[in-house]
Amino acid sequence: MRELLRELTALPGVSGREEQVREFIIRQIEGHCAWQVDPLGNLLVEKKGSRPAAHRVQFSAHMDEVGFLITYLEEDGTLRFDAVGGVDARIAAGKPVLVGQALLPGVIGVKPIHLLSKEERAKAPQLEDLAIDIGCTSRAEAEALVQPGEPVVFLSDFTPYGEGFLKAKALDDRAGCALLIRMIQSELPYDCLFSFTVQEETGCTGGRTAAYTLRPEIAVAVETTTAGDLAGAEGRDRVCRLGAGPVVSFMDRGTVYDAGLYRRIFRLAAERQIPCQAKEKIAGGNESRSLQTAAAGARVAAVSLPCRYLHSPGDVIQEADLESTYRLLMAMAEDFCGA
Repeated sequence: MRELLRELTALPGVSGREEQVREFIIRQIEGHCAWQVDPLGNLLVEKKGSRPAAHRVQFSAHMDEVGFLITYLEEDGTLRFDAVGGVDARIAAGKPVLVGQALLPGVIGVKPIHLLSKEERAKAPQLEDLAIDIGCTSRAEAEALVQPGEPVVFLSDFTPYGEGFLKAKALDDRAGCALLIRMIQSELPYDCLFSFTVQEETGCTGGRTAAYTLRPEIAVAVETTTAGDLAGAEGRDRVCRLGAGPVVSFMDRGTVYDAGLYRRIFRLAAERQIPCQAKEKIAGGNESRSLQTAAAGARVAAVSLPCRYLHSPGDVIQEADLESTYRLLMAMAEDFCGA
């Protein structure tokens, strides 16, 4: 799955601009399932298993990533921008990026430290303090290359390191996409539904329309979630840990998860000897809130990969967790669909 993840994370796909990601996924699943693209841009999949399912179960992962949109071209040729999704300005300064449809290389610039006042040094930079340098010296030169409204993504190599760690941009949620692709390419015991959704990072829009079309009884968000297992974070602030397996949520800032499904997932993990952990802090959210409330409603669960440095150019997961999550999802596809 490593090579699949390498290709997925290399693709640009900020919210509302997921086309390249979707086309790549279609090439991976072609011939393994029936699929359609809805008017919003979600990729909806029906995968035939060995037997008809007793329940309609949908596994969902979002294709979009956090990034930026160009908002204004300065007279000196630098580009002003705003965030698409939750990006911390502290991690943006000095980072290489790719700008526009042409993927122009650029760097997010900030006022040099030796020019900052004492008061400025004590404050974290805000996005309005930053500008993207694409090597232009005038507005006219920049206008020939890029226009307001064009997307910007971080430039970050996919890098294995240490003992099984993987670093890349957009692991949220290309890791979930990779897991669903592998499930679709596999032999499943029961018919299953899948969705690759758009615009999760800007309000979970795609999840609602995907679930409205597919009408699941049970919907599972396949995600990444913040791991705080770092120096300076203790107790529940660690949330979850790399290497301890997939993370299962009982509640977050958007969803109260189905208690019965939550218990069944841990039972399955124990029966199959799959490492599994609870999300130990009520924080964040995902498209479960949309999957849960579309059409007539659905019971929902969230299974996530623990990920350090989420929404940055250097998302980090552990490969063993990726494999454990795949095993757990396959067990859930058997148990939830056939029960």
